[in-house]
Amino acid sequence: MMDATAYLGVTRSALGRRWRDRLTPDLAREAQAIGAAHGLSDVLSRVIASRGATLDNAAPFLEPRLREAMPDPSVLVDLDRAVERLARAVRARERIAIFGDYDVDGACSAALLGNYLRHVGLDPLVHIPDRLTEGYGPNIAAITALREKGASLLVTVDCGTSGHEPLAEAARLGMDVLVLDHHQAPEHLPAVHALVNPNRLDDLSGLGHLCAAGVVFLALVALNRRLRSERNDLPDLIAGLDIVALATVADVVPLTGLNRAYVAQGLKVLRARSRPGLVALADAARLDAEPEAWHLGFLLGPRINAGGRVGDAGLGARLLMTTDPDEARAIAQQLDHLNRERQAAEEAMLVEAEEEALRLVGMDEQDRSVLVVAGERWHPGIVGIVAGRLKERFQRPAFAIATGENGQGTGSGRSLTGVDLGAAVRAAVEAGVIVKGGGHAMAAGVTLARDRITDFAAFLEDHLAADVAAARAADALLIDSALTAESLTPDFVADLARAGPFGQGNPEPVLALPSHRLLDIRELRGGHLKLTLAGGSGARAEAMAFRAAGRPLGDALQKARGQAIHLAVNAGRDNWGGRPRVSLRVVDIAQPV
Repeated sequence: MMDATAYLGVTRSALGRRWRDRLTPDLAREAQAIGAAHGLSDVLSRVIASRGATLDNAAPFLEPRLREAMPDPSVLVDLDRAVERLARAVRARERIAIFGDYDVDGACSAALLGNYLRHVGLDPLVHIPDRLTEGYGPNIAAITALREKGASLLVTVDCGTSGHEPLAEAARLGMDVLVLDHHQAPEHLPAVHALVNPNRLDDLSGLGHLCAAGVVFLALVALNRRLRSERNDLPDLIAGLDIVALATVADVVPLTGLNRAYVAQGLKVLRARSRPGLVALADAARLDAEPEAWHLGFLLGPRINAGGRVGDAGLGARLLMTTDPDEARAIAQQLDHLNRERQAAEEAMLVEAEEEALRLVGMDEQDRSVLVVAGERWHPGIVGIVAGRLKERFQRPAFAIATGENGQGTGSGRSLTGVDLGAAVRAAVEAGVIVKGGGHAMAAGVTLARDRITDFAAFLEDHLAADVAAARAADALLIDSALTAESLTPDFVADLARAGPFGQGNPEPVLALPSHRLLDIRELRGGHLKLTLAGGSGARAEAMAFRAAGRPLGDALQKARGQAIHLAVNAGRDNWGGRPRVSLRVVDIAQPV
C-alpha cells in the first residue's frame, strides 16, 4: 500500500531517503494565492511560498534590494566605536594592518577593507596567516612583525573573537585593535578597542547569519557615513558587493534577509566584469556562462581557497585587490594550478577516509553517530573538504584529522542541520579532551594530541548521538514540484531562477521527474555520469550525476539502465555553444512503487 505522506510514494530512495512535499497544505494554499495575485507560474509560486514569501511580500522577495534589507549598522555592538577609530586613522593617515583568515571569507574581508583604505589614500598592510605554520587567527609573531613595519592600528577580519593572548600582545606593543568577525563568541572576550561580531552574546542585532565580509561591509557603510562631510573622494561601496557575494556563498551562511540582497546585487556587479581579479579567476575557471550563485561556491570559491589550503595563503586577497589585469591573470592561473593539486590530493585522501569510515559504521552503516577519521600523510589544508564529503555520503557529522610527527593532529568537521558541532567542540576544549577548537554549528576545526583522537570520538558520540539520531530521522528529500522532461525549457528555468539566488537557507528547487525512462548512461572523466532520459511523451532530456560513479547513486543508476525511474533533479541554465539550454543535475532516484 502506498504511503500517502511520501512524495510519489517514495519511502526509501537510492540514497536511503524518504521523499516529501516541501509545502504543507497551508503553504500550498498560500502558493495558490500568491500565483493568482501576482500572475506567477504554479511552480514558481510553490517555490517562493516554501521559502518564506507571502501574499504581501512576494514582489520584494522576487527582487531583493539592498536598500530595503540594509539595517542601520549601528545596531551592531561596538560598531560605532570601531568606525570612529577607523575614521581617526584615515584622517591621521595612520598605518593600518589588516589580519585575515586563510579562507574565502577571510580573503574577501581583507580585500574589501584594504581596497577601501587604498581608495582614501592609505597603504594598509595585509597579512593572511599560513595555515600550516601559523594556524588560524592572530598570532604574536605576525603581530610583532606588523608593528615593526609601523602599524599603529590592527584590524582582524574573520578572526580575533577568541584571540586573547595575541591581541593582548598587540595592545602591549602600542597598537589599538579592532575585531570584525562573525564566529561564535566565548563568554569572555579579548580586551580590545572594539569587537564587532553579531554572534557575541550581548549583541541583539539579529545579524548573526552574516559572514565576516558582510560585517565589514556594514562597517564601511558606517565609515562612509562618518567621513561624508569631510571629503568627496569616498568609494562607491556597491562596487564591492561582488566580493561580499563571493564570501557569503563560499562561507555557506544562510541566503536569507540581508545576505540574499548581498548576493543578488553582488551577482549584478560580478556580471559587469569590472574587477580584474574576478574576471581573471572566472576565465581561469572556464566560466563562460552568466555567473550564478552556485558558480561562486563551486568554481570561484574553491580556487581562492586553494591558496590557503595548499599554497600561498595571501594569493586570494592579492587577487581581489589588484587593479593590474596582467597581475590578476598570473595570480588566477596560479590559483587554478593549486586547485588542481588540491583536487588530486583530495581524491587520494578521500579513498583512505571512506575506507576508515566504512569500518566505523559497519556493514549496515549504523554503528557510529559521528565519524572521526585520521591519516598521517593527509594534508591539513584539505581535511575540511574530506569531512564534507564523508558527511554527504554517510549522512552524519564527520571529522577528518591530519596527524603529524609532532604528535598532534589538526582536523576539521562538517555537520548536519540540527547538530551543533561548534558547541560540541567548545565543550571538548573545556573538558580538556582537545587542545583548542571552535567554529559554527555546521563546521568546526580542532587541534588535539594524536593519542586523544579516540577520546575525542567518544566525547562527540556521547554529546551528539541523540541530536544526530533526531536529525537523521527527520532527514527527507524535500520536493518542490513534479513535471515532465518536455516542460523543462530554458524559459521555464529562467522563470524559476527568479526565486534565487539559491544556497544555504534558500535551497535550490528540487524537481521530481516521475517515471522517466533511463535510456543511456555514460561515465565521464572525474567519475561523473551523463544520462539520457525520456518522458512518457517521448521528449528527451540529458542530466548529469556528478561524482556518482562507484557511489550508491551511481550504482543505482547503472542498475536502472533501460528502466522507468523517478528522478529528483536541480535545473539550471547554461549557454554552452552559444545557445541557451537546460542543465539538469541528479539529486536522487527511486524505483516507482
